[in-house]
Amino acid sequence: MGTALVRRQQGVSLLGVIFWGVLVGIVLILALRIVPVYTEYAAIKRALAEIAQRADPQTPPSQLRTEFGKFATIDGFTSVDGRDLVITREEGRTKIEVRYQRLVPLVANVSLAFDFEIAAATGAP
Repeated sequence: MGTALVRRQQGVSLLGVIFWGVLVGIVLILALRIVPVYTEYAAIKRALAEIAQRADPQTPPSQLRTEFGKFATIDGFTSVDGRDLVITREEGRTKIEVRYQRLVPLVANVSLAFDFEIAAATGAP
C-alpha cells in the first residue's frame, strides 16, 4: 500500500504553443506571398503555350505580341506584357521566350526575388 505510482504530467507548455504558433504563422505568411507568384508564372506559361499552338510559323511578331497582351488582360498578370517577348525564327520555327524577375516584399527591406524563364515554339521540330 505504500507504493504509489508517480505519473509525470504530459502535454505542451505555453512556450511550446507560442513557438509552434509563430512558426505556423511565418510559414502561412510565406505561402500567401509565394503562391500568387507561381500562379502568375503558370498563367504566363499557359498563355505562351496557347499562342505557340495556335500560331503559324509565319505569323508576324506584332500579332503574337498582341495575342499575348489579350491573354495578359484576361488572366490579369502584370509582370510581363507583349513588349517583353523575345521572338526569333530559326529553321521554320518561331520561338517565343520571356525572362522576368518578380520581387515580393516580406518585411521592411527584406524581399524575395524570383527569376523566371519561359519558352515555347511554333511549327514542326
